[in-house]
Parts: sequence; C-alpha cells; structure tokens
Amino acid sequence: MLVGYARTSTLEQGAGLEAQVRDLKALGCERLYQEQVSSVGGRPQLEAVLDFVRDGDTLVVTKLDRLARSVSHLGTILDALTAKGVALRIVSLGVDTSTPTGKLMLHVLGGVAQFEREMMLERQREGIAKAKAGGLYRGRKPTARARATEIEKLAADGLSMAKIAKQLGIGVGSVHRVIGKPRPAVVSGSASA
Repeated sequence: MLVGYARTSTLEQGAGLEAQVRDLKALGCERLYQEQVSSVGGRPQLEAVLDFVRDGDTLVVTKLDRLARSVSHLGTILDALTAKGVALRIVSLGVDTSTPTGKLMLHVLGGVAQFEREMMLERQREGIAKAKAGGLYRGRKPTARARATEIEKLAADGLSMAKIAKQLGIGVGSVHRVIGKPRPAVVSGSASA
C-alpha cells in the first residue's frame, strides 16, 4: 500500500499543503496523513503514519524536508521503516529505498541537505554580526516595554494577565515581565531606631 505524508510549517502555507496532498493522491496513495506544524515541534501525524505502515507498504513524501529535519532524524525514520519492512519514496528526488541504490542516494542527499542548511545558518549569523558591527541591527523591538503604560492600566482595571495579553496581542510572559516586577517598597509610618 502507498501511504502519503504531507506537512507544512505554518497555517499560512495552506496552498503548499494542498499541492502535496494533490500530488500524493495522483501517485495513488491510498491513505494520507497531513499536518501543519513546525519540523522542530511535536508531529503527531508523522508518529501516526510511522505507527500505521506495515511490511510491504511504501511511505511517500513529495520532498525530503517535509519528512526529516536532519540527517540523524532521517536515519531514525529510515531505521523505523526498515525494521517494519517499509520503503520510503521521495518524489522530488526520484528516490525509492526499496532498492540499494535508492538507500545510498537518500543518505547522500540527506547529508548534502544538512550541509546546505548549516551553511545558510552560518551565512545568516555572519550577516547579523556584520549588521551589528555597522550599527544596523538592533534586534526585535521589545513589545511589552513599549506598551508598559497600557499593560499597567489594564492590570489596575482588574484584568488578568491572560486577558491583558489577548487584548493587546502580546504574550502572557511579556505581560508578566511588566506587572510581575517587584515594585519599590513604600515606607510608611515611623522608622525604628
């Protein structure tokens, strides 16, 4: 049985998910698993498809990056599939692990993909360092501090941190950093000698 898995990182990538599902159906996948989650978080549908597939099945994905986040992650997935007698087909690469050549190609391509990602991250770090040195990069403007007056007013009106966060469109942690700070103690009465 051909079993398809489709994933996009965000809800805004709906068209990408639809395209993957369309392609997997056109390839004859009898069962499809799909999700819209980041590759670094939990992926319940990936776990479900890995649990579902049986000896003789083929797991089909349109692109390698939809399945694995690193070479080691890919290796873990391949080990699980191999232990169950399941092949992996990656459409964009023309790779099918039901053959020895397909297995070799997958490992080589996975290594190249990881190398490419690491080089991209290195270039990004270098660009940020250069921008900081030139005074052009200051990072993200802190949203909570800029809205501290609004936060404190809403807190004084009796709103909970969660309601303040929702109303202002910021995180609860940001609200907590503003109103959860210890305030200077006000000394009243007589001082003891």
